Parts: sequence; structure tokens; C-alpha cells
Amino acid sequence: MDRIVECVPNFSEGRNMETVEALAAAVRSVPGVVLLDKQSDEDHHRSVLTFVGAPESVAEAAFLAAHVALQRIDMTLHHGEHPRVGATDVIPFVPIAGITLDECVKVVRNLGRRIADELRVPVFLYEQAATAPFRTHIEDIRREGLDGLAERMRTDPQWAPDFGDAKPHRTAGATIVGARRPLIAYNVNLATENLDLARAIARKVRASNGGLPSVKAVGIALKSRNMVQVSMNLTNYKETPLQKAFEAVKSEAATHQVSVHSSEIVGLIPEEAVAQVVGHHLHLENFHSDQVLEARMAKALTTDVSAAVGVFLEAVSAATPAPAGGSVAAMAGAAAMSLGVMVAGILYEKEKAPEKIKDLTAKRSRLIQLRDSLQAAIHEDAEAYGAVMKALQRPQIDPDREAAIQDTLRLAIAVPLAIVDWTVEGMEILREIVPMATVHMAADLRVGVLLSQAAGTAAISTVKTNAEGVKNDARLHSLLNSLMSFEERLQKK
Repeated sequence: MDRIVECVPNFSEGRNMETVEALAAAVRSVPGVVLLDKQSDEDHHRSVLTFVGAPESVAEAAFLAAHVALQRIDMTLHHGEHPRVGATDVIPFVPIAGITLDECVKVVRNLGRRIADELRVPVFLYEQAATAPFRTHIEDIRREGLDGLAERMRTDPQWAPDFGDAKPHRTAGATIVGARRPLIAYNVNLATENLDLARAIARKVRASNGGLPSVKAVGIALKSRNMVQVSMNLTNYKETPLQKAFEAVKSEAATHQVSVHSSEIVGLIPEEAVAQVVGHHLHLENFHSDQVLEARMAKALTTDVSAAVGVFLEAVSAATPAPAGGSVAAMAGAAAMSLGVMVAGILYEKEKAPEKIKDLTAKRSRLIQLRDSLQAAIHEDAEAYGAVMKALQRPQIDPDREAAIQDTLRLAIAVPLAIVDWTVEGMEILREIVPMATVHMAADLRVGVLLSQAAGTAAISTVKTNAEGVKNDARLHSLLNSLMSFEERLQKK
């Protein structure tokens, strides 16, 4: 994956865990997207998901989650401490690797337009994507909550949304979408129920009131815990590190004879920020995140190709049923697509003819999608086969054992069947690029074709093997017949 973005959408639901899991399931359903974290807070009545992947895939995951939120969250019934304007309140995109903030803005605008067009939820763009200076900061859009925003939309033409109708959706409100740099959501909990104090401290420490640079803060009551909280966003942790924000809140609270109960990080935090805290409190000289063992290992594994592949090979080599043949086929297919992405990218950079550039762009884009889908299938095939093994381990007297076996076998057929479909399509695209390439690049493409043929043939074998265990399924005959078409395409010279 040569381009990676992080998405951290916030949803106005922190109490119904079925809804939160449905949101997470929508994200997980998109190939190539990895859900890293899921956090919910009852008092804030809010959940935050963190996921990463290729920009287009991440945008699809964000849209699907917003669709779930539209169906399951009703803002007319919502009461929570955290400021919000919608069921899907905010969807920030953060560039991680191989993509700029401005490139993220293009993805964000496409997503915002789609949410407005298909879900009928008005969308406001913020931060780097903002179209007006007075709507750059999220707190300005959220000012006076959904009711305040609705009134501005109704009475002030400057507050028409960037996409959609100039009125909130009846149950889903509005959604704020944007592109920004990494931030840290950091809360300090005070051992008091004095909400006025928490709000006063928030006013004191936030940047907009002359407090700490790059700090946004509000005071919130945590009724379920009988305390209050100074909830902060550190938009530039290099300007104001965690420890500085913590000490500022602690110092202000102490002047009122109130102690800090605890603090918490919402979502994920950059490794460098943790290193800042450690270095500060231990008075370490010249300490940096590269001195952290796991960080150094991760860096080595991502820069040393043989080491990165070695992790997968060790997993396959382990004396466990999965990952096995299907996962290896997916890995081979993903490698084949990667060769095509590489060659198409080089040819694109050198090409001058507009029509050829358009053709190469389309081919490269599709190969990236196929590569990411096949990469995701490495894990999905292992999971599917693991589910089969778990079903087989059920007691013989379990009345649901056979049904569970049949259900998991169907999934164990569906994943390698998708691998066949993707590798065959990719193989044909690789063949189309060969005539455009130099001798050496054409050789790389032919390696990709051979890998695709091997991956597709192997996945077909997996489908047939797993199909042998399926009983009483009328679709099986049609499925096996469809494999003949794939086999013919794989053998075509």
C-alpha cells in the first residue's frame, strides 16, 4: 500500500454497543481497510473509530459507516456532554504516507458530496478542506450545537453547507468532513463535580483565550463518574506536548484546592508524543522515539523487504491450519498486482499522449484496488478457514454443528472465489500493459502474469476442495461451472 490515510470519525452514540459494533462492521467490510481502534464514552455519548488504508478505500468505509449512523442514530433523541451537530458528527482524514494534505482534501470533497447526494445529509468542510475562513475550525461550525447551526443555515447565506440542502437532516443532523494533521484527543479528569471550575480551566488553557498554543479545550461533566473533565484537542503536540497540557490543568485546579483524578487519551497517539512524555519526566538527554525497541523493529520490518515478507512466511510455516493455501494464493496475486502498479506508474510519468495517460491512470487505479483487496484476502481466507475448523470442533451432539459447518464452508468458498476473480482480472490488465512497456518492464509484467496464473489456479483448487464438504446447496453446480470460465481465461496465452 503506497498511499495511506488515517480516518477518525466521531459518531453521536456511546451507549448502544450494538450500534457501535454495526459502525465498526461497516468499516471492516471494506477490503484493504484496517480498523485500529474503537472507543466509546457513555457521558460524552460518543464513539470514535480509527482506521487506515488507501484513500479511496478509507473513503468508502467512512461512507458506509455514515450510512449505518443515518439508519441507527436519531439526533432528536440524543443527549450527551460532547458538542456535536450530527449522527456522524465529524470525519477527519489525516495523511500518513505517500499522500499530501492537499491530496486528502480532494478525497474529502468527493466523500462530502457523496454523503450529501446519497444520504441527504448536509456537509460542511473544515480545516484544510474549508471553503471559508470562518468555517475552518470545527468549534465555529458546532457553535450553539445543532440548533444553532440550523438557525444559521436558515437565516445566513454564508452558512449554506458545502454540499446538500440548507437545512439539517431530520434525524441525522449535519456532518463535518475535513483533512487535518494528526492531533491528540486528551482529557484530564478532576476530583470534583464542579462543572463551572472545569469550564473556567478550559477557558484558561485553550489557545483562543491566550492559553496554550495549539490547544482546544472544553469543560464537561462526567455524571456517571461523579466528576468533571477538561477535554482537550492538542492540534500540534510539538508546540504543546501532553505533559505541558497536563501540568497546566493540574496547576489551575490546585489553585482551587482540587486534585487531578486521572487523565485519558481518546483514540491513538503518535509514538513521538509518548517519547516526549518519557523524556521529560525522566530528564533524558537526546531521547527520541527511534530508541523505542518496538519502533526500531517496526521501522526495520517496513524498510527491509525480506524481513517484512519473513513475518508472513513464518506464519504460514507454523504448525497451524491457517494461514495456508488460500492466503498464499492471495499473497501471490497481490504481488502480481504490485508489479503492474509499479510499471504503470513509471510509464505514466513518461507518457505525453493524453489518451494513453488516461488509460494508464485507469489501469493503475484498478490494479491498486485489486492489490489492496488481495492483501486483505490474506487475512480473510485465514479467518474463514479458522471458522471452519472451529465449527468442526463443536461436539457431535450439538444440534447446530452441521449448520455451522455448512455456513463456514460457504464463506471458505466465497473468499478464494473472490481471489480467483481478482487475480484473473488483474492478469488480463497486466497483459494489456505489456505492449506499452520496455523490454525489462515487460519482463516484470510477465512475472506478474505468471504469478496471477499460479494464484488463480491455486485459489480454484481451494474452492473445489472446500466445495466438496458443502451439502444440499442448489447454487453449487452453477458455482463450479463458473470456475470453467476462469480456468479458460487463466490458460489463455
